[in-house]
Amino acid sequence: MRFSPAKTTIKDNPALESLFPTLLFYLVLGAFAGVMAGLLGVGGGLIIVPVLAWIFHGQHINDAIIMHLAIGTSLATIVVTSISSVRAHHRRGAVLWPVVWQLTPGIVIGAWLGAAVADALPSAALSRIFALFVLAVAAQMAFGAKPAPHRGLPGAVGMAATGGVIGGVSAIVGIGGGSLTVPFLTWCNTAMRQAVATSAACGLPIALAGAIGFIVTGLNAASLPAWSLGYVYGPALAGVAFASMLLAPLGAKLAHTLPTEILKKIFAVFLTLIGTKMLLG
Repeated sequence: MRFSPAKTTIKDNPALESLFPTLLFYLVLGAFAGVMAGLLGVGGGLIIVPVLAWIFHGQHINDAIIMHLAIGTSLATIVVTSISSVRAHHRRGAVLWPVVWQLTPGIVIGAWLGAAVADALPSAALSRIFALFVLAVAAQMAFGAKPAPHRGLPGAVGMAATGGVIGGVSAIVGIGGGSLTVPFLTWCNTAMRQAVATSAACGLPIALAGAIGFIVTGLNAASLPAWSLGYVYGPALAGVAFASMLLAPLGAKLAHTLPTEILKKIFAVFLTLIGTKMLLG
């Protein structure tokens, strides 16, 4: 674990001094992710993970841990940014809290297992898994595919198992789980407004358990950059989370004035390009 730098002055610490220009990239990334999340309802992790991987590569961070660091940091930012989102949905009375409590035990266990699986995988494999997931989300956005309501919610065992799958996959790719939770809830005859709000509430335990998992599994990782806590990189967390929280309300306001369906298709093309590039290395 490396969290405190050896020197305290910026002038005498080249590593700390060189960090400040990079903070601008983190702030821009957080602003873009926040606006897109508010505007299109997409999870910030889909944007944060690949851009962080690119920035970390430019910082000459060890390639063997770049994806682990990007995913762990993404989950940590979602912990911070999801709190305000959950509060807003709760004030509107849209969160189905009994559903959240039923999914949460499986989510927590699944997210921990997902973090352990990610730790055992090489960075290149994580990159390809993320790329395939992004391409699947892009296809869903481009064609507007939505599962038709077929049934009610499953029993306690079924909900726990579903939470485990959602938590595990979300932790491995560094997202809050909305791309999985919303389709599941709508398939189970949950109204879209409540599905989105409940998914946002589920995103907090997903991100929290996943981030803790990436911190623990990364504590003894080699070649971690300074200011890291396991696989969570502090400067990126601070910059991305701050700007994302600041700009997300703007995205929500723009959603009422801009053609979001057209923008979703454009964003789907953007995700396709990202996924293809990561898949091809």
